Amino acid sequence: MPPKAPVKGKQQSGGNKPKQGRQSLSTKGPVIKEGDDMTDLGDGTDADDWSQAKTLEKPSDQLQLSEQDLKEEFTRILTANNPHAPQNIVRYSFKEKQYKQTSSVDQLAIHFSLDGNMLHKESDEAKRQKGKLGLAEASSEQAVSEAGEGAGAAAEEGEGDKQEAAEERADDAATPAPTDKRKLTNQFNYSERASQTYNNPYRERGTATEPPPRATFAGNVTQWEIYDAYLEDFEKQEKSKEKKTIPGRKEEEKTRKKLTITETQSDDISRVSSASKIVERMVNQNTYDDVAQDFRYWEDVSDDYRDQEGTLLPLWRFSHDKAKKLAVSSLCWNPKYNDLFAASFGSYDFMKQGTGLILFNSLKNPSYPEHVFETDSGVMCLDVHPEHPYQIAAGFYDGSVAVFNAVEKKDGPVHRCTAKNGKHTDPVWQVRWQKDDSDNNMNFYSISSDGRIVHWTIVKNEMIYQDVIKLTIPDASAEGPDGIKVPTLGCGTAFDFHKQKDYLFLVGTEEGKVHVCSKAYTSHFIDSIDAHNMAVYKVAWNYFHSKLYITCSADWNVKIWEMGSKIDKNTDGTESSERKPLFSFDLNNSVGDVAWAPYSSTVFAAVTADGKVYVYDLNVNKYEPICEQMVAQKKKTKLTHIEFNPVHPIIIVGDDRGNVTSLKLSPNLRKVPKEKKGQPPMDASQKQQYELTKLEKILAMVREPTESNVAN
Repeated sequence: MPPKAPVKGKQQSGGNKPKQGRQSLSTKGPVIKEGDDMTDLGDGTDADDWSQAKTLEKPSDQLQLSEQDLKEEFTRILTANNPHAPQNIVRYSFKEKQYKQTSSVDQLAIHFSLDGNMLHKESDEAKRQKGKLGLAEASSEQAVSEAGEGAGAAAEEGEGDKQEAAEERADDAATPAPTDKRKLTNQFNYSERASQTYNNPYRERGTATEPPPRATFAGNVTQWEIYDAYLEDFEKQEKSKEKKTIPGRKEEEKTRKKLTITETQSDDISRVSSASKIVERMVNQNTYDDVAQDFRYWEDVSDDYRDQEGTLLPLWRFSHDKAKKLAVSSLCWNPKYNDLFAASFGSYDFMKQGTGLILFNSLKNPSYPEHVFETDSGVMCLDVHPEHPYQIAAGFYDGSVAVFNAVEKKDGPVHRCTAKNGKHTDPVWQVRWQKDDSDNNMNFYSISSDGRIVHWTIVKNEMIYQDVIKLTIPDASAEGPDGIKVPTLGCGTAFDFHKQKDYLFLVGTEEGKVHVCSKAYTSHFIDSIDAHNMAVYKVAWNYFHSKLYITCSADWNVKIWEMGSKIDKNTDGTESSERKPLFSFDLNNSVGDVAWAPYSSTVFAAVTADGKVYVYDLNVNKYEPICEQMVAQKKKTKLTHIEFNPVHPIIIVGDDRGNVTSLKLSPNLRKVPKEKKGQPPMDASQKQQYELTKLEKILAMVREPTESNVAN
């Protein structure tokens, strides 16, 4: 960088000589001479006027402090908190439904704020502004060069005469510039100027707390110490009961007794029951994370390479210590909570009867049931109310029926029948809720081996019963002691009500018959067929077809029937009760249960006594199952019941060892109609029509031709 040229008109010595033509603003006072820095105090008289000695005045009420007190230090901490910031701001909490004080308050105070406007000179916006102002690029560059340093401008004049050119340029710069020229400060077009401060460096601040103290405690517990602890607790209870009460006030005595009982029974765990349940579910979700991922995302890719066959993936396995020696007698999903199901436990062996259980298990916590009801007799069946999902009807091995309430904190049933009010004399094999009657009373039906189908109505605090029908056997009658023929009653094992017509229901018996009954007729059946050679374990209507139902039996067969099908005739021309089913499947073992799929009209599943699950799809194969899989973990384990989930693609299977296993269906086992592109998804009525049409195409192929069709 070239050295700066000396500027003309200034003294080299650097003195403070005033410029020519400038006069003092005030004529009064001493004249300031050259080199005077105005540090003289003047004569002594003027100095005494302002430099007098200071006198301290002591207030009368000042405290007398010692030297030690004066030297005591007081620490004051300066914080960045705003003293004017309010500390009592409240906001309404919609979760807790009350006003809550806001803990954090904004302490930021803005003293000055200014928005700048800056454009680069080569940007399009800067060029447009220059064009509007009428400034050419050449004039702007010349103004920038004139405002630059003198040495840079002198270098452009030539190398030989540098110093002289610099002095001339300095003189030109000292002269006032014409007013029509616009001065640019630098390459950026600043419209305003502002000061910039340094950014404060970031600092890390951390705190370290001391770990809580730990203490090791050890002790030996003997039977005598436990005995003494129980004696002390018993004495405390006796003392709390011996409180003085005024005679004649029975209500106060009752309330005090209740208070003492609640005080003795209170437990600290009950206070955190809801929080502990949430934590337990979180722990189980982490423990069974791989199973939860399979439940949500697993899809068997190998189904694309199989010939219309599928598989079942085992998910959670539910078990309970008190149910290990019992069999799963019934399964039912909760109609409101799709991850919750109820299971009943009893014994099918006549010689091994004991207590029973009703368990509510959730997919969110497979390690322990949500609710447990222990019963004095084995529970053979249960059903959850479709509109009140906390009401559970159950049937017992001793012939009684009961209603449990999962919401009320009660160990036993809310209602239960006795021998005085319609108790069955044989085990109850199935119960089923119905819609509330005209008086909005809950009611359900039960079927038992004693041949009675009973209608139970809950009126206030009691159950009123009414016999709907008795399963008589017209051909077989027993002789009484006087030679009078006594009609023999059939043993009912299963029944199911029609999906659309509430008055119509099916009844399966131990003799292998299936009766079509109505609530309006209590003396005879609408129709009766010889369906199986052994006991019928399950009858179920199809979800989509109003005349189609399925049965399973101990004779190894699963059969699909159509109500009102062709009646065979005997050799003498009379009508026979034997009819041919539409479909018949032999599973090579006793079939414990069968269930229709809620998502397809042609899919059903069955379980057998050899531990296998069979899944059929009539639309794919009308003769063979599309899935045959062993589910039981141990040999000689019998599968008793199966149930489809109404929403999720899973099934639950119960066995005779007290275990319930959940399985996920592969894509080939749960095919649903594909949605066409550009069309809205099908609603419930459209899906119903689609499934009905699909099933009718299959039934048209297996129905026997009628006389009218043959004539045509």
